[in-house]
Amino acid sequence: MHRTSAGISGQYARSDKNYNHPDNHPRSSRHGRYKHATVKQWNNPPRTTQGRNEFHHSSGAHTSQYLQSRSVNPVQDFSALIKQEIMDGLLSKSDHFGHRYDGRNHGLYANSIKRYTSAAQRRLNRAEQSQLMHFLQNFTVTRRWGWRSLTTTLHALTSAGVFTPYKPVDERVRHTQVALLSTLLDAIIFKCNQQPQARDIDARGISNQLWAIAKLVDNGQEHTPGLKEAVAALLPHVNAKKDQFIPQGIAILLWAMAKLLDYGQEQTPEFKEAVAALLPHVNALKDRLKAQDIVNLLWAMAKLVDHGQERTPGLNKAVATLLPLVHEQKDQLTTQGIANLL
Repeated sequence: MHRTSAGISGQYARSDKNYNHPDNHPRSSRHGRYKHATVKQWNNPPRTTQGRNEFHHSSGAHTSQYLQSRSVNPVQDFSALIKQEIMDGLLSKSDHFGHRYDGRNHGLYANSIKRYTSAAQRRLNRAEQSQLMHFLQNFTVTRRWGWRSLTTTLHALTSAGVFTPYKPVDERVRHTQVALLSTLLDAIIFKCNQQPQARDIDARGISNQLWAIAKLVDNGQEHTPGLKEAVAALLPHVNAKKDQFIPQGIAILLWAMAKLLDYGQEQTPEFKEAVAALLPHVNALKDRLKAQDIVNLLWAMAKLVDHGQERTPGLNKAVATLLPLVHEQKDQLTTQGIANLL
């Protein structure tokens, strides 16, 4: 299936036509046997209501207000995203609050980049990406950031195409991409491996982060330091939070895990355990599955089997659960969805 990743509404009920990437052309998978699944992202907007750990009274307070209140014109005003006052405010927040800064304003800024590309219905072009990467040289991620800020930043920047490699490669841009992405992944790994377990790790964040990592490898970033380690750190949390995933989250996770197999992901015991933990929920949540979820799930299961996944009773039952839903929701399937299913 193609590489577009449509967004979803706050109720996860439908696609948001204003949140699509532009590459709506079909593309063969690495091994040529299936097309790429179109997977909706599980939107994770940062909290903007005032509460604990929100820093609205620092010397950089205007940045938070600027990011939350300014409506960026996605067609005419890319320059609004790279104003020096924004970066000055982010640096001021981080410096002023030191180890107490949770990265929330950085997440807000990353989300504003995603909104720009969402409304424009395309990812950043080469010129925009080059300007932005120069701007982001001082966009510092630390291990003290909160889970939500890390998730929002990784998900938003990946969605917007900030990390997408263009050819020929601009080494300056590439260096900044790798440095920023590696620090994000390092902070995620650190958070996942905390003992006792970090209390703010949630199901939505797990889905969004694994989706983002799958998209990164699909876009040519599979050799970035920390990617494999981040997957390994996230997988145990899939099993731990298995009862908290909504249907779309399960579809996203299985799609992401199947996609990662295409790029050499090892089927470790943790990987197999995560798949086994998710499959029973397909049956339990079948009445809440949308047509796109059904397409993504069946594509993922085909890919898993193609990579040696054992046809366990759980897998067979999940497929048996999904097939009648194809008939029930046939009128809601897109042309591409039908092709992917077949």
